[in-house]
Amino acid sequence: MSMRQRGFSLIEVLIATAISSLLLVSASRFLPGLQRAVLLQSGQRELEEEVWQRLFALGKHLQRAGYCAGNCQGQGLVIGREGSCAIVRWDANSNGNWDNTASENDSTGFRLEAGALEMLRGATSCEGKGWEKLTEPDKLVILHFMVRKVEHAGFAPELNIELTASRKGEQGEPYQTVYQVTGYNL
Repeated sequence: MSMRQRGFSLIEVLIATAISSLLLVSASRFLPGLQRAVLLQSGQRELEEEVWQRLFALGKHLQRAGYCAGNCQGQGLVIGREGSCAIVRWDANSNGNWDNTASENDSTGFRLEAGALEMLRGATSCEGKGWEKLTEPDKLVILHFMVRKVEHAGFAPELNIELTASRKGEQGEPYQTVYQVTGYNL
């Protein structure tokens, strides 16, 4: 072993340890903020996914509104409560009628009630009992729900679905979105 090789002195090791400690302490101060930011971002993503799942499902029903393989009587789409309720009718089994029996009901209602989006198979009005919650009000609060029918001369009507929601107990901006579908059968 050569005598010219030498290691670090005690002072150099202490200085390196002190600098490393300062860097580690300052970096660890940012960790809670970073964790909170990640948590908020993942919560926002969950909110957006939940809203879009509901919008796509509702949009499918609205696109089917008015379909009839025969001679159906009545309206295929009824919008009530100033847009916060929609009743959709379509001939699901293609028998040429809009059925009203319990086993073969071709009517589905959607409404906003007490911060939750609700659905009722066989709905005839926007009121009444038996509506099933599509959203969990303990986790997701629906602040605004509206369906609007926009007529265009010579074309099928456009149906706009507006939905605004926020996570329960979260502060910050609620998530707002508009989804448009075409009512080809209306």
